[in-house]
Amino acid sequence: MDELINGLLKRIDDGTYPPGSQLPPGRALADDFGVSHSTISRAIATLRQQGVLVGRPGRGVYVTEDRPR
Repeated sequence: MDELINGLLKRIDDGTYPPGSQLPPGRALADDFGVSHSTISRAIATLRQQGVLVGRPGRGVYVTEDRPR
């Protein structure tokens, strides 16, 4: 799962998912990274705990504006 988390962080750092942007749906991310939806969910939960992502009920998961480094 570390590889997946690093892949998501790389996309955030390279501007694919800039601060304030919404991540694609979990199923789309799972297909893109070639992992299961539950693996994506765990990676997103980890990044939310780290303050990198924030969930907005009914709206999705977003990259935080002031991301910790």
